[in-house]
Amino acid sequence: MKKMITILSTSLLILALSPSQSSASAALGKKIYKKSFQKTCGFSSVRFARNHTQGEWETIYEAGNLPKEAQVICPQLDISSLESDIWDDLYQYVTKYALDGVAPSGCND
Repeated sequence: MKKMITILSTSLLILALSPSQSSASAALGKKIYKKSFQKTCGFSSVRFARNHTQGEWETIYEAGNLPKEAQVICPQLDISSLESDIWDDLYQYVTKYALDGVAPSGCND
C-alpha cells in the first residue's frame, strides 16, 4: 500500500510540473511585450493587443501566424531574434486585451 501511494504521489507531482498550454499567462505576456517589443515598436502592449478582436487573434495564433502578425503591426520588430517560447504567453495577453476583451485598468500598459 505504501509503495502504491508513493507511485501515485510521484505521478501527480510529475503531472503538475509538466509544461502545458494552460501554463501560458497573460501577465507574463505583458512582461514579454514590455521587455522585447515596446521599445522597438514605440507603443503600449494594449495598443498592440487592440489591433484585433479575440476571434481574430485566435485565428492568427492557431494558423501559426502570431510572429508574422507581430511584425506586420510592428515592422521594426526582428522576430528572428525572439525566443520561440514567448508566443503562447503573448497570445494569452493579446486575447485578454483584444478589441472585444477586457478593458485595461491603465492606458500606460
